[in-house]
Amino acid sequence: MIPADKLVLPFLALPRTTKRALALIVDSSLCVLTVWFAYCLRLDGWVILEGVEWLPAIVSLLVAIPIFIVLGLYRAIFRYAGLSAFMTVVKAVSIYGLAFMTIFTAISVPGVPRTVGILQPLLLLIAIGLSRMWTRYWLGNAYQRLLNRNALSRVLIYGAGTSGRQLAGALANSAELNVVGYLDDDKNLHGSIMGGLPIYDPSDLAALVATGEIGDVLLALPNATRQRRNEILEEMRKVRVTVRTMPDLTALAQGRIAVTDLKELDIEDLLGRNVVVPDQALLDRHIKDKVVMVTGAGGSIGSELCRQILRNGPACLLLLEQNEFGLYAIHAELEKAALLLERADIRIIPFLASVRDGRRLQQIMETWKPSTVYHAAAYKHVPLVEYNPAEGIKNNVLGTLTTARAAQNAGVASFVLISTDKAVRPTNIMGASKRLAELVLQALNADQKPGAPTTFSMVRFGNVLGSSGSVVPLFRQQIRDGGPITLTHPDITRYFMTIPEASQLVIQAGAMAQGGDVFLLDMGEPVRIADLAMRMVELSGLTLRDDENPDGDIEMEITGLRPGEKLYEELLIGDDPQATPHPRIMRAHEDFLPWLELSKRLNALEAALDENDVPLTRSMLEKLVAGYSPTVEVVDLVFREREADTAA
Repeated sequence: MIPADKLVLPFLALPRTTKRALALIVDSSLCVLTVWFAYCLRLDGWVILEGVEWLPAIVSLLVAIPIFIVLGLYRAIFRYAGLSAFMTVVKAVSIYGLAFMTIFTAISVPGVPRTVGILQPLLLLIAIGLSRMWTRYWLGNAYQRLLNRNALSRVLIYGAGTSGRQLAGALANSAELNVVGYLDDDKNLHGSIMGGLPIYDPSDLAALVATGEIGDVLLALPNATRQRRNEILEEMRKVRVTVRTMPDLTALAQGRIAVTDLKELDIEDLLGRNVVVPDQALLDRHIKDKVVMVTGAGGSIGSELCRQILRNGPACLLLLEQNEFGLYAIHAELEKAALLLERADIRIIPFLASVRDGRRLQQIMETWKPSTVYHAAAYKHVPLVEYNPAEGIKNNVLGTLTTARAAQNAGVASFVLISTDKAVRPTNIMGASKRLAELVLQALNADQKPGAPTTFSMVRFGNVLGSSGSVVPLFRQQIRDGGPITLTHPDITRYFMTIPEASQLVIQAGAMAQGGDVFLLDMGEPVRIADLAMRMVELSGLTLRDDENPDGDIEMEITGLRPGEKLYEELLIGDDPQATPHPRIMRAHEDFLPWLELSKRLNALEAALDENDVPLTRSMLEKLVAGYSPTVEVVDLVFREREADTAA
């Protein structure tokens, strides 16, 4: 709150009669002061009134105040005073001036200069007019600010420590949020006042929200453990309050925070998952001072891989992407990040290319000689690949083969495929294509001669939160829009991990590869999507609308499983994953076809793809990929349209 506004608040709280009395006292003082000033102007010097010189002041009070009262100068609300109120002042002072000039100028009084009778009414008009204008500006603007502030979302800051105080200071003049207090776990602080704001016991939050006092809670607990944050969030789920987290320290240091700077809850908070500190030696092994290539660099996983790689100091980072805008965006971001990291010496080179263009890949790799390739380029949206299976298989399988062959020919030391849990006993084309891509790398690795330069490995993990197509940003938007939240099945369950954690683990897993390895990331416990949606709704200060709560805010709509979608996902085909030196990374040894046999089948598959013979393609996939069991009929858009035309 502006300091001047603190002075206005007690004045605005005064009774109406008291305010009128104060205005009358001010006007009376102005009558006397303007008489004195009129004498000073007439006598050309500062004077002290004596004897008969006080008579004009007494007459001024006796004449002016009754006229002002009769004409309603003290009935107006000064903070709303406008032109009509000012005209009333002119009218009242004009009547008063006529009477005053008649007495002291026209008739005259011995010892009182006639000019005082003319000067004083003019000075009084100016003084009364300015006093009304100043009062309107001071009270009116301050009153409006107070009204606006009271209309703002009233928030509490959880954490009365240094970060909490910084956040409160940064929001002190916010036009969007009004910080009204703190919550803190320290019992010694409860009931205290800090910076003019009370500190409450967190157990009082439900009562404060129930009375309509609080709408949001801002978490300012940067040093709290993940377990403690989860406990706090679990308690807040019971209260209808929106929970957000503080911005980064840079935004705080600037002291200018807007609602857009206050973040949605961290995805880690929604998961309740503790992140393991990465092993720096593993991060550095295939990156530091080396030339590194990332395919699909503009995608969700590819772009985060690039960010993590940049932080670990490669000599050169090659970005391969077929989407022009995606490549432009990540290249610009990384160049800016390199400057912030004071690593302008790192060369960041963008390449527009498709992973299916072997000649282009060969030229790039032979020219720049990357020592590590992270192959993240893939079509991964299950329904879209189901609708366009040929393109999905060509990109995910043949694109992987083309990129791997180029890497072999260029002498790349490490080739890491980004795989998916949908590759395990797949029910859709996307999952089957990713498992076939794994089989390609396993076969290529086994087919190499001893001492071959390229080590092939793959890292398999589940869904990453925040990626394109992820449910979390979708649910957030649906909550902002007032619902409904769309869910394909009430029991659908998925493994989840954040993009940064997944990317760090991919790099560390690739550093442990010995050749043909299938790495599995420990995704923790599977998450029921309906529970995740409910948690997001409740931590947005809303309630779920269902049969038990028909008056809730957000409805959940079940749309039915999409083509190729499974209720549950798995990470392991076999039953015996082996531990690695990293607690979150396991190694699986799974069966695969020898390259001689696989290559023949791939050639036949490619011929079927070229003809867009989807039934034959699916039949061949079923023979190639153990456990592949399509759950829906062919939904390829071209195939179905042709069938419809034939039937017609």
